[in-house]
Amino acid sequence: MPTRSTHLAVIGGGPGGYAAAFLAADLGMDVTLIDEAPNPGGVCLYRGCIPSKALLHVAKVINEARHAEQWGITFDTPAIDVEKLRTWKDGVVERLTGGLGDLGKRRKVSFLQGRASFQDATTIQVETVNGETESVQFTYAIVATGSRPAVLPSIYIDSPRVLNSTTALELQDIPPTLLVVGGGYIGLELGSAYAALGSHVSLVEMTDGLLPGVDRDLVRYVAKALAYRFDSVMLKTKVTALEETPDGIQVTLDGPEGTPASHVYDKVLVAVGRRPNSSGLGLQTTQAVVNEQGFIETDAQRQTAEPSIYAIGDVAGEPMLAHKASHEGRVAVEAIAGHPVAFEPQAMPAVVFTEPEIAWCGLTESQARRDQRPVEIARFPWAASGRAMTMDGSDGLTKLLIDPESERILGVGIVGSGAGELIAEGVLAIEMAALASDLKLSIHPHPTLSETLMEAAEVFFGQSTHLYRPLREPRASTPNPT
Repeated sequence: MPTRSTHLAVIGGGPGGYAAAFLAADLGMDVTLIDEAPNPGGVCLYRGCIPSKALLHVAKVINEARHAEQWGITFDTPAIDVEKLRTWKDGVVERLTGGLGDLGKRRKVSFLQGRASFQDATTIQVETVNGETESVQFTYAIVATGSRPAVLPSIYIDSPRVLNSTTALELQDIPPTLLVVGGGYIGLELGSAYAALGSHVSLVEMTDGLLPGVDRDLVRYVAKALAYRFDSVMLKTKVTALEETPDGIQVTLDGPEGTPASHVYDKVLVAVGRRPNSSGLGLQTTQAVVNEQGFIETDAQRQTAEPSIYAIGDVAGEPMLAHKASHEGRVAVEAIAGHPVAFEPQAMPAVVFTEPEIAWCGLTESQARRDQRPVEIARFPWAASGRAMTMDGSDGLTKLLIDPESERILGVGIVGSGAGELIAEGVLAIEMAALASDLKLSIHPHPTLSETLMEAAEVFFGQSTHLYRPLREPRASTPNPT
């Protein structure tokens, strides 16, 4: 068996894995990156974030063209060339993953294509794509194997008409009717894309609202938009059976009325979350611990119970976000390099790329209520934003969660066009322990959507130019906690 030695072995080439490998190489480490794909990128680039956002961009263009009739501009009904659209989407993926491969080569990162498993705390065995087996001796290893779409065993059937988040992005066709099972961010994003492309989309969610766990005052704007774009949104409803028929997939639904109903859809997209890829890695040959949910347990440095092994990204716990994985990867490498570091973010941004978008970071209202934590909430509706009005996007909201004593910003929530771009300012404010007055006094360009953050802070003091609220009682000056 061929054997190679490396200081750091990284298993998994996604946003966490390649970020870790590249930083380690920049710090002078000998690095071997192992992944089954021909280039780094992982699920995010190959089968997740990037292809889905490419389709969502197309959906946004189509929706804006349709909406333009209200402005006096009329376009012909768009003709969609599915093959050309698929080729463009795949081209985006190919350019990005190819670029990452080139960046790895320039950093002299050794890339080994294959499937890895631990033999012990310092040895990995790799089954390469050409059928050979190679042994890798390492000083340290980082597990960054990501996650996979979850399935519902009680209703699972093996049919090309039943899609998951991976197969839905292959865009084999545009089904006339599509049922989306799951009202989380994956279901809403992919359902929105298919609806814009021409499918009649219905959605079923077992809880009483879309995006469970996200603040309701943000979700209601998205729910309103989807009620218009989707044929139906069925809440408090479960799928109890799927059966393939000559006409499609017959779906049995158990709704709040308690009487089962049956409908036939051309295709069904099951989007009920993701599961960590921790099995089959041979971790039982090490001291690393995998918990009941399948996550590898780590400390603040992302180190497992096996001192030579670290874990990052989806396989190491919630939230399953690419940017979280990237930052964890950098922390793990810094720790391996002996630097004093810990993964302790105060504000982890999350974005749902629907139309309108939802973004939030830091403390949410739901969390504050659950923890009985006192907060003051300042809301600035986009109906009072000149820039939002010029975009015909007044259905939006920016809100701040503020500590009533220190006036420190604890959380930020935004719903509206470009919310995912705007939330970064909220992240910075929370990480820098900014006060509401800091945000209020920071001059924002006019007219922009970013002004809504400044005006939300002004609302807190009762001084918003474009939204009247009673003046806040003056208080003694509070020094910045930092």
